This record gives sequence, C-alpha cells and structure tokens, in this order.
Amino acid sequence: MQRQNSQSKNFDPLPDPARRKGSVVLRRAQAKTEQSDAYLLDTRENQDFTHSDPWRVLRIQSEFVEGFGALAGLGPAISVFGSARTQRGSERYNQAEKIGELIAAAGVAVITGGGPGAMEAANKGAVAAGGISVGLGIELPFETGLNEWVDLGINFRYFFARKTMFVKYSQGFIVLPGGYGTLDELFEALTLVQTEKVTGFPIVLVGTSYWGPLLEWLRNTVAEEGAISVSDIDLVHITDDIEEAVDIVVNSARPNGFIAAE
Repeated sequence: MQRQNSQSKNFDPLPDPARRKGSVVLRRAQAKTEQSDAYLLDTRENQDFTHSDPWRVLRIQSEFVEGFGALAGLGPAISVFGSARTQRGSERYNQAEKIGELIAAAGVAVITGGGPGAMEAANKGAVAAGGISVGLGIELPFETGLNEWVDLGINFRYFFARKTMFVKYSQGFIVLPGGYGTLDELFEALTLVQTEKVTGFPIVLVGTSYWGPLLEWLRNTVAEEGAISVSDIDLVHITDDIEEAVDIVVNSARPNGFIAAE
C-alpha cells in the first residue's frame, strides 16, 4: 500500500482539456483524433472513408432530428454571437451579459454557440433574468463543452447542421465583436437575407469602433467594385446602445417563429 501511495505522489499529470465529439468526451491521446467535419470534407483518396460516407449521412440526419426535436417548442428566440476569447469582467463580456438579460426579460429565448466568452455572458444574462438559455455547441479541437449557464444545450459534430438551427429558430441576430467564427455567422446571415432565403431577420452589430471599418470596406471597396449593391449594406444595423440593439431584434420576434421564404 505504501508503495502505491509513493507512486501516486510522483505521478502528477498536467491537466488536459477535454473536447467534445458529439455526445462523447475525449481527453489526452483520444482528443487528438480528427474532427468529424474534417473527415467529411477530406477529398483524399481513401476507400474506407468512401465506403463510410452513406453511414455518415445517418449521423448527419440524426443531428438534424435531435436539433429539430429539442428546439421545436422553443418559441421566439434571438441569437447572440461574439468571441469565445472575450474575458470575464471586460466591457464586452458585460455588454453580452446585459444583452442576454434584456432579451430574456422581454420573454424571448437567448441562443448562443454555448461556448465561453461572449457566449457564456449572454447565457448568464438570460439565466439571471429567468429566461430560456440555449447553447448550440460544436466539436472543436480541445473544446471544453457547453458553458455552465446553458439550460438547453445541444452538441453538434457538423457546422452546417448547427448553422441550420441558428437560422431556423432565431428571429434575429445580435453580433458582438468576434473573430472568424463570428464573421462566418454574420456573413451567413447576411447572405440568407440578401438572397431572400429568409425574411424578417434583423442583424444588429454592437460596437461602432469595431464594426465600422468593416462596413466602410464593404461600402467603399466591395460595393464600389460592384460585387454587392449599396443597399445590401443597409441589411445590418450598427450601434453602441445595448437597449437599442435589443429593441430592434425583440420587436421583430414573432410568436409563430421564423418564417422562411418560398
């Protein structure tokens, strides 16, 4: 017994972050496996991979079924996007928390990506106001799972299944400063509105100093080149006023939920 205790004292491994793979938790060597999206999108010649594609379709189908089943009765909801790197206690974190609180206080559910940073803050605010706090997580390298303030959470393997849930069950987006993931979600929403794949879908950017240069580039470069219309830039609202941002999206939320264009 003494020998075992001695060995355990000498064994002090560094904490190893977990990552999610659907409903599975992976740590240490197991966490080094490729992501499901990476396998799906890999076009290298691999007979085993090719033969597994039909079965992979069933897994993708199950993500849609789970998502639709879990969110079907959600009611009006607003998605809040922002950086996972937003620090607790920062101005951006506090803004996201207040946004979540105001949305929930208006009787509208709050949907985020379920991660840390701005997402965690918005979920926390929703819980503080007694509202519905939803997190749609995604498998990422060393992802730690859904934040503690998510009351209704779904973990996805595939980005496109997750994106469908954001669009189908949200009546609008509030977008705080963020990186590639936030930009991806922003331009996905803009494309759907521009092409009339969705209707009645307000998109509000919070932070004029952060988003202003992007809108100037769209106006002075992209629109100037003719790649988009000047009117396309008007598809987004930009503000520093948290209450204004929430009013815009909440006023658009309808009890009957999101209506897709034919």
